[in-house]
Amino acid sequence: MQYVVAAVVLVGLLCMVNLLLTVGVIRRLRRQGGSAPAMSEGLSPGERVPRFATMTTSGEPISDELLGAPALVGFFSPGCGPCEELLPLFVERARGTSDAVLAVVADTGEDCAADVERLAEVARVITEAPQGPVQTAFKVNAYPTVITIGQGGTVVSGGHAMPAEVTAS
Repeated sequence: MQYVVAAVVLVGLLCMVNLLLTVGVIRRLRRQGGSAPAMSEGLSPGERVPRFATMTTSGEPISDELLGAPALVGFFSPGCGPCEELLPLFVERARGTSDAVLAVVADTGEDCAADVERLAEVARVITEAPQGPVQTAFKVNAYPTVITIGQGGTVVSGGHAMPAEVTAS
């Protein structure tokens, strides 16, 4: 019986120490202020399209010079829930535009053939490893990301959803 009481007291003391340490960590984090870094939405409006060169899935060379303007550029990843929701909107927008359309699919090891096939109907498609050269050039670190490029080769909008002017149809 004495051992049970001693064990309960020891566990209670350990819980109190753990609680005090947790409160101390929370206070220190609050004092530091700062919040988590925001997820980049790619290039900012007004920035010029960066230099890049690669090959599409059909073997066609593509670069910043060959892309054309205006353009719609989408970045997707297989298995990404928000990407699956945005992909049909992107395809619909691409189908209804005369803009150049480029789609970049992250090759994460998951089967991306279905996404590539759907996008290939309406866009030039690139597959590359996450944070590959095109994604790095466009400053994309989260999926999905859609960037619109205006006549002068500068970014008009970028974000994780279709721009308002695109969804209003």
